[in-house]
Amino acid sequence: MITDELRCTADALPCADTLDASDDAWEKGTMKKGAAPISLAGSQLGNTRHVCAFFNSDDEEYRVLLPFIKDGFTCGDKAIHVVNPNQHEDHLQRLAAVGIDTAAAEQAGQFEIRASTDTYLRDGRFDQDRMLQVFEQLASGNANHEFPLSRIVCRMDWAAERRTHVDELIEFESRVNDLWNRHDDAVICTYNLSRFSGDTVIDIMRTHPAVIVGGILQQNPFYVPPEQFLREVRERRSPRTL
Repeated sequence: MITDELRCTADALPCADTLDASDDAWEKGTMKKGAAPISLAGSQLGNTRHVCAFFNSDDEEYRVLLPFIKDGFTCGDKAIHVVNPNQHEDHLQRLAAVGIDTAAAEQAGQFEIRASTDTYLRDGRFDQDRMLQVFEQLASGNANHEFPLSRIVCRMDWAAERRTHVDELIEFESRVNDLWNRHDDAVICTYNLSRFSGDTVIDIMRTHPAVIVGGILQQNPFYVPPEQFLREVRERRSPRTL
């Protein structure tokens, strides 16, 4: 079962009070400028801010992420939430339940809620290059960005509908690290474990410098830098095209 595989993997993850970019996986110029740590899932995000988060249920996901989300509103950061199409109203209700005035935040430009299918699958297909451009526009380094940081939370269930989506997504999750290494924004990609195979979960882990497993944020020793990971995954898939 996926949960058993993930639990075994989690046992090998090192816990840290603050995740930073000082280890070997962050060599070769990938470190950003230092930014104030952000509290998340029992630890703190330092310079490592592209996170995959694995959950078994919606309730578990919100229990872990709502404090992080609420703290972002309090700090004046931009909140960008990408949710399943049928999740819109439930998501707003859960934010309201912890005291977030989503209507006022939307009016002020601090909060955006988007449907995952509209965001990732424009015209019914996933285009990696287009999505890199989309996230570049959402990043706080953009000249039009009026807030200190972006805190971006993306539900990734859409990818489970088609194997080709999963293949493209795994490549994209690796490529987008080059973008987020240039910014201080926090980006949480959430995955429901019931929707993805064990092999896919391991690949997703390998494309994120930090991971939430069992509700705890941990530094991810299984992370592989984009150049190495993309070469490996493309070699792995090449027999499919022969």
